[in-house]
Amino acid sequence: MSMNTLLEVSGVSVSFDGFKAINNLSFQIAPAELRAVIGPNGAGKTTFMDIVTGKTKPDEGRVLWGEKSISLLSMNEAAIARAGVGRKFQKPTVFEDQTVSENLMMALSADRGWWSVLWFRPKAENRDRVAELAEEVGLLDQLPRLAGELSHGQKQWLEIGMLLAQEPRLLLVDEPAAGMTPEEREHTTDLLVEVAKTRAVVVVEHDMEFVRRLNCKVTVLHEGSVLAEGGLDHVTADPQVIDVYLGR
Repeated sequence: MSMNTLLEVSGVSVSFDGFKAINNLSFQIAPAELRAVIGPNGAGKTTFMDIVTGKTKPDEGRVLWGEKSISLLSMNEAAIARAGVGRKFQKPTVFEDQTVSENLMMALSADRGWWSVLWFRPKAENRDRVAELAEEVGLLDQLPRLAGELSHGQKQWLEIGMLLAQEPRLLLVDEPAAGMTPEEREHTTDLLVEVAKTRAVVVVEHDMEFVRRLNCKVTVLHEGSVLAEGGLDHVTADPQVIDVYLGR
């Protein structure tokens, strides 16, 4: 694995009840890179993320991480998260009866053991970091509000902020544009582009216009394998991609 690769998935396959969800998949991403992953339903996008985060163990292949090429396959979900892999699911999971500030503060303290979390008392630097995170995701003016009062888009940004509080080196984001207003989608694009300047970000998305705005390399999955890879114009002009995905 080269020094400019953060994650390398190589020859990975996994079957469920005889169905090959991932079939000899290979994928690489650099330490500060934005990548969009697209493909039809059943292409293996979710299973790919499940494998990287340790939720699903493949039948064969390698998943190597970081400069020392550590195998993620030997680690459980919690250890992978601690190693720097963060995942955001499509439906935002925030503590709705807590304020935006409290949500971010809890995320800051989440890498401690349960005993120290119980006795966690925020210091000035913790409060400063919460303000930094809120500003980064566009919620600085929402800190005192209950998370349950936020719009759908704002909850998505809060969850991204909570993941960033963990200082991940790789962020896996599942369909962030779903259910957002045009203004929220625009802000989300800007946020992900900015985050990818300092860490790797993989965005699984169906919305082609959103992917175009990300202006990044695109990986097209089909039947658990990489069908095409490159700029959006390149992959959308590929006859195979048109046939299996865009033509439907």
